[in-house]
Order: sequence, then structure tokens, then C-alpha cells
Amino acid sequence: MDNYAIEVKNISKMYKLYDNKSDRFKEALGLTKKKCYHEHFALSDVSFNVKRGETVGIIGINGSGKSTILKIITGVLQPTDGELKVDGRLSALLELGAGFNMEYTGIENIYLNGTMMGFSREEIDKRLDSILQFADIGEFVHQPVKTYSSGMFVRLAFAVAINIDPEILIVDEALSVGDVFFQVKCYHKFEEFKKMGKTILFVSHDLGSISKYCDRVILLNKGKKISEGMPKKIVDEYKQILVNEKHELDVDNRQSVSEDESGGNWNNELTINPNLLDYGEKKAEIVDFAIIDNRGRVTSNIEKGTDFEIKFKVRFHEKIEEPIFAFTIKDLQGTEVTGTNTMYENISTGTVNAGEERIVSFRQHMNLQGRNYVLALGCVGFNGSRFVVYHRLYDVCDINVISDKNTVGFYDMESVVEVRKGEFYEA
Repeated sequence: MDNYAIEVKNISKMYKLYDNKSDRFKEALGLTKKKCYHEHFALSDVSFNVKRGETVGIIGINGSGKSTILKIITGVLQPTDGELKVDGRLSALLELGAGFNMEYTGIENIYLNGTMMGFSREEIDKRLDSILQFADIGEFVHQPVKTYSSGMFVRLAFAVAINIDPEILIVDEALSVGDVFFQVKCYHKFEEFKKMGKTILFVSHDLGSISKYCDRVILLNKGKKISEGMPKKIVDEYKQILVNEKHELDVDNRQSVSEDESGGNWNNELTINPNLLDYGEKKAEIVDFAIIDNRGRVTSNIEKGTDFEIKFKVRFHEKIEEPIFAFTIKDLQGTEVTGTNTMYENISTGTVNAGEERIVSFRQHMNLQGRNYVLALGCVGFNGSRFVVYHRLYDVCDINVISDKNTVGFYDMESVVEVRKGEFYEA
């Protein structure tokens, strides 16, 4: 243990999934001898070590077990099997503000959280100025946190968590809180911790940060450790999983969308939002759709910097003149990020008779930042001067943009950067 801050040995975490509440009740009371649950392993026989002073990243698709292993390391969850050893004072940035009392002021919550972490009032007094300076929320620190904006809340929570001088720092997507300037401050603090020789375990979907900061990366998939090694190698393997080239469906068996448009549903390859908004007069109806990567495969995972296609099929139940076909990409907060339609693109769609179908294809280059988005599709038009919605599918599925280099904002301007030596200036 002398060389390791964290040792994870054959850790498994199993959850019991019941078909209904009565089965759980019967088992709890011992009213049945048969097994009433299904076993779900969030983690299965996972082992790895983290050396003192090492920064290790953990990556994987949603549901791979990343947050579960962090919660076990921090003591939030207990493993079903396996052994865990942690040597050093630990600070975890998992669920920011989880221990805050909404009725207390910011100052009161600082002392409350510090006490929960094992600090005396005198030790918190010494750190108070650093916490307030880092949070930078001014006089609001004397107001109840229930009056804070979400931005102020996470700033204070982050400031408290990161200013207790831990030996081991556990970070789960927490560096993306607040505005861009606060994120810069967070990353500076992160780099400061690295230079001080702190041990850092880091989970993020930001592959650029994983590649930049981590000495080593661990790849999880479906609760199992797939591999570990140098950042570039493991990030490349992660991308392969995302585009279903490895550890998933066989590439040769995956559905592709060819010029032969008959047979099968394209969207069987996508995860459809069960809560999508589906409305319109249905004189025309969107009956199938696909997101297609630059290899011609139907997938919701698109690599930044590659070409991709959004395609959908519309069946017409009545005769319609000049229908307008559209798509929109929104962020998870509902902001429309980009999109277009055949009217904007000056495409004449002509007259479509009842019983006919049209297949619409939008091809473009992906330069959105790496994150999750949602897709909306539509078929609309005009009946005289009246705008008519024939069929719209809002938030029908997600688009996951895979990127190891992000810039500020929603999209990358693909800047060409030049830095050259200027003339010598003598003050």
C-alpha cells in the first residue's frame, strides 16, 4: 500500500431489480423462498490501482459504472464483493452541494460542510477567505442558499469542496460548473493540485481534458474494465466503443442505410425518447428516420470533425404542395443550437400526392462541441397563407458528439492559429 493511494481489487456492485413492489415486500418479510428479483451488476470484478501523486482518468459510455466506482471509493456506496483500500484524506466532487441546508446562509453552510468533513471551527476559519475568494459570490454569501441562482450555488459548493487541502481528489464531471471564467479558475486549481503532487481520480466525458491532465486512463464498459493505459490509446478505444466497432455489435452485422431504401426501420439502431413530443395534423407523417455517420452506419454517436447525415422518410396521406422538411438540434436545456429546412435551403419540393413517400436527406459537417444534444424533425407547409404543421417529432432521439478537442460555446470555428515572434520592444 506504500506506493498506492487507492487500491481497487475485484470490486462488484449488484442491484436487485424487482418486477413489482409486492415481490420486494414478500422477500423482505421472508414470505417466499424463490428469488423474486433480477440481478443487475453495475460493476463486475473491477480492479485497478492509483499511485500516489498520479492523475488517473476513468471514461466510458453512460451506464458503464464510472460514477458507481467513485461512490464506492468515497464511501457513499458499499460494494457487493471485493476489497478497497484508500490511504489519505479524500475530497470528492461528486454531487456538489449535496450536504447543503437550503435554509442556511452560505457562510453557515461552509461551516456545516467543513464540520462534516472533520474540520474544527478554527481550521475552517483559516480556510474561509480562500473559499470566499474562490466562490466569488459577494454579499450573497450572507443570504440563505435557497435564494441563490444555480450558478452561485455550484460555485460555493465547488469552492468548499476544493479548498480543504485533500491528499486525494475525486472528481466526477464537476469541472464543467458555472460560467466559462469560473471553469478556467477550476482548471487552474486542478493544475495546481497536480503540481503539488496530489492524487487525482478524474471522471469526465471531455476527452480533451482526459488527454491533457491524466497520466493514465481506465476504460469501463457495461460495468467491466475493458483496458487501461496511456490516454491517447484508451481514448481511441473509447471512440471505437462509441461507434460500435468494438465490444458491442459486430460491425459487419450493423444496419447501414444504402440507396436501396426498402425494408426495415432505420431507427431501430437508435434510442428513441419515450417522452418525445409528437403532434400535427398528420396529413403527412414521419414514419422513419436515421442519423448516419461518415462510415454509412446508423448511430447516435458522431465524431466531431466528420461528415454526417440526418435522413427521414415521410408518408403523405393527402395531396400537399411544396411541403417543407426540417430538422433542429437542441442542447439538453432546450436551446435551439442549429438546424435548417428545405425552405431556408431554397429547395423546391414540388407537389406530393396522397399515398406517396419522400425521403429527405440533410448532409453536413459536424463541428458542434463534444456533448449530448437532442434532435427534432418536422414536415410543415402553407395552405394558402396559413402555416400548417403536418407532423413534428420533438426531442425524438439524442446525438452524442464525440470530441477530444473542444472550444468555447456551442460550435468550433475551426480557427487557424499562428503565433510568431514580433519586433523587440525596449521599454
